[in-house]
Amino acid sequence: MNLNQVTLPVNNMPEATEFYLKLGFTQIVDTEHYARFESPEGESTFSLSLENTQFNNGTVIYFESKNLDEWVSNLKQKGIQFIQEPTDQRYLWREAIIEDPSGNKIKLYWAGENRLNPPWRVEIRS
Repeated sequence: MNLNQVTLPVNNMPEATEFYLKLGFTQIVDTEHYARFESPEGESTFSLSLENTQFNNGTVIYFESKNLDEWVSNLKQKGIQFIQEPTDQRYLWREAIIEDPSGNKIKLYWAGENRLNPPWRVEIRS
């Protein structure tokens, strides 16, 4: 099994697609109500779905880059506003936080080996 895609709600498709293109993704589906993007690395995709009603999305989406600080610097030059600058976390990840134009929370991070193998890793299976 492989998690491939997450779909985020947005309230303005043109504004949202422009934002994710600035982050460095390639748009591979483009309609008035749906857009899909592929990551610059790997084979994962994510999509946006136009919502015509008010929503509150509590989901946080994470995008990982080994060159986090350089990526953040480049995004600032493109006008992306940060809620949190890259910060070393107690769980051994380095994270920066932004929101897309629809208020979806996004964490840009680098975890390296600690993403899959933190010191407190367990393996519970049924």
